[in-house]
Amino acid sequence: MPVDRSIEIRRLLAVDEPPAFVVENEDGASPFFLTCDHAGKLIPRRLGTLGLPAAERERHIAWDIGAGAVSRLLAQRLGATLVTQTYSRLVVDCNRAAGVPSSIVTLSELTEIPANRGLSPDDVALRFREIFDPYHNRIAALLDRRKQQSRPTILVAMHSFTPVFKGVARPWHIGILYHRDRRLAEIMLDLMRREPDLQVGDNQPYTVGDLTDYTVPVHGERRGIPHVEIEMRQDLITDPAGQEDWAERLARVLGAAQQRLSGV
Repeated sequence: MPVDRSIEIRRLLAVDEPPAFVVENEDGASPFFLTCDHAGKLIPRRLGTLGLPAAERERHIAWDIGAGAVSRLLAQRLGATLVTQTYSRLVVDCNRAAGVPSSIVTLSELTEIPANRGLSPDDVALRFREIFDPYHNRIAALLDRRKQQSRPTILVAMHSFTPVFKGVARPWHIGILYHRDRRLAEIMLDLMRREPDLQVGDNQPYTVGDLTDYTVPVHGERRGIPHVEIEMRQDLITDPAGQEDWAERLARVLGAAQQRLSGV
C-alpha cells in the first residue's frame, strides 16, 4: 500500500541529535534558578553550516562564548538549577520573541547568514517548534513546579559580550541588566561596584526590553520573581581559569545579594 507522504510531519532535528536544552541539578535546593539562552553553538544537520565558514560559527554571533561554562560552575557552587540552550542563536535566538526580526537574523554584526534568507513561515515555525519552544516550555514548567511547592526563586539569566563591538572597545568587565523590576539589579550593582578591580555596567553594554529580550520579561517580570541578567566580558572567561574565577566571584556576590533580598 503506498504511503501518503503529504501527512508526514516535517522535522528539523534528527532523532539522534541532542535535545534543545539541558537541565542540570533539577532538584537543587538553592533559590537561584539559572538560564543560559546562548550557551550552545550546534547547528542542526539539516541546516548544514547555514552557509558560514567554521570561523564565523565560532564567533559571538553564533553563541555566548564562555557563558555556558561559567553557568555550569556557578550552578554547582550555588546548588542551583540550570537550564542551558543547545543550539546556535543563528538558528533561532532563544532570547527573542517570535515575530521579532532579530529572532532569526539574516545579518549579524557585519556577517550575512545565507541560509536564513527567504525562509518560509513553515521554516520559521519549525525552528521555534523544535528549539525555542521546548527550551522555554521546560523553564516555565520548572518555575511552575517551584511555585506550586512554595519555593522561593531568584532568576539569573547568564550571558556574555564581546570586548570590542564594530571597532568600539567596551570597558566594562560585567554588566548588570534589568528592565522594569530593579530589586535585585540595584543590589547587584552595589555589590559589584564594591569589588576593587571591576568596571561595572549599569544596563551596559545592552539594555533589557520587550523586543530585545525574552527570558527576563517573560519568566522574570511576568511572574513577579526577583531577577537579573548578567553579562560577562568574553575575554575574561574564555579559559578554564577565568571561568572558575568568575563562577567563584558570582557565587559570592549572589549569595550576599540573596541575604539582602531576604533582609538577613
